[in-house]
Amino acid sequence: MLKPRQDLKPNTAAYETEPLVKPTGFREYDARWILEKEINLLGVQALGLGLATYVHEIGVAPKIVVGHDFRGYSLSVKQALILGLLEGGMEVLDVGLALSPMAYFGQFELDAPCVAMVTASHNENGWTGVKMGANKPLTFGPEEMGRLKEIVLNGEGVARPGGKLVRVEDFRETYVADVASKVQIKRPLKVVCACGNGTAGAFAPDALRRMGVEVIEMDTDLDYTFPKYNPNPEDHAMLVQMAERVKETGADLALGFDGDGDRCGVVDDTGEEIFADKIGLMLARDLSKVHPNSTFVVDVKSTGLYKTDEILKANRAEVVYWKTGHSYIKRKTAELGALAGFEKSGHFFMAGDLGYGYDDGLVAAGAVLAMLDRNPGKKLSELKAALPDAWTSLTMSPHCDDELKYGVLERIVKEYADLAAAGGEILGRKIVEAITVNGVRVHLEDGSWVLVRASSNKPELVVVVESMRSEDDMRDLFRKEIKPRLAAYSEIGAFNQEI
Repeated sequence: MLKPRQDLKPNTAAYETEPLVKPTGFREYDARWILEKEINLLGVQALGLGLATYVHEIGVAPKIVVGHDFRGYSLSVKQALILGLLEGGMEVLDVGLALSPMAYFGQFELDAPCVAMVTASHNENGWTGVKMGANKPLTFGPEEMGRLKEIVLNGEGVARPGGKLVRVEDFRETYVADVASKVQIKRPLKVVCACGNGTAGAFAPDALRRMGVEVIEMDTDLDYTFPKYNPNPEDHAMLVQMAERVKETGADLALGFDGDGDRCGVVDDTGEEIFADKIGLMLARDLSKVHPNSTFVVDVKSTGLYKTDEILKANRAEVVYWKTGHSYIKRKTAELGALAGFEKSGHFFMAGDLGYGYDDGLVAAGAVLAMLDRNPGKKLSELKAALPDAWTSLTMSPHCDDELKYGVLERIVKEYADLAAAGGEILGRKIVEAITVNGVRVHLEDGSWVLVRASSNKPELVVVVESMRSEDDMRDLFRKEIKPRLAAYSEIGAFNQEI
């Protein structure tokens, strides 16, 4: 295997004969690059050979499910990846155009321990990437990604005989039928299905109709130019469009899906978005009645209401806060035998009788619909209104280069940790705790908190704030605390959005 280079330029002879792989593309729990600038197709082939080498190294059966999302270049990227996997002696089961959870489902349905899904999820066009795993339902974390990075960048990939390609026909039908079989809605519900012209448009409307609801399609035609907005149900632009469609149609709710269908966003019957951590709390309340003594895992970006909720306490539910990231929450959910895991970005991990334990936007949508079915006569807005008051911000992301962000974050964490140790205050409230398991989450004496961490898949930091007082106070926590503090760091650029 040729050792990849980092300095190749397109339109050169070397670019056509040598692999290009930028090291920063290997993230904490997946891999993402800007195609042609940071990785070329030969680099993707080297990644496939490296993945095959790693699978053999850890002693897992060399059988892998591979799929790709709907972008103009994803099929070519997948084919290059498959070449590398075959060279490395893997049996490749190609399920074709897929959502990430469809590829994960393939591990169970096709009895394959490994998965490699070609997708850049909700990232802008130009990005590509691969989500990988070798132990269902888990995906790689930092340890696995670190070793894979070593193999690829050091040219340690080993060619082996035995490579085999199997094209799995009509696996979409198998997957959609399985998802829909878990939920059968008896209550009449009208649902806006928003896909942002991403891959979910080929799956979600059909799955929701089979669950028994009336579907109003919104941007479900596949168009990899994403003409209106990026398919990301955490972004304000998509949420605004979902809210408008609910109001226009009188729908009971809107369900939005990201580019590879592993996340779900929700807008209620009044046109108000409900952040995923609050949806998770609503689901946990409802499910804990049916499954008392259950455990739920939530990420550090999630609302502090899980700690104090009286219904969860009455149903003897345990809530564990853990590191942000689909790989971390998925792994912790499996480790604890939790009924479900919830991540503020919209990843839902339904386990036990509810799902296979991986993040699936369609399964999450089914769980929300089933919750409404178990509460006849109640609107989603009423279930939301039953939650205690808390005002949580959007996830805001200032630019910070991949090469710099962890060093910058380390300084920010120390600054807040020192402030907490000195008995400091934020906006007149004493700091009671600075949790540093994943960036820094600073808790104040009234239950409000602020969070700064590094994005695991983009050159950004991540900021979330929550107030237990008011929406204005929530905005103040950002405008008067976070924004000026981060402005002191020259390495940190503009925010993608602000409150």
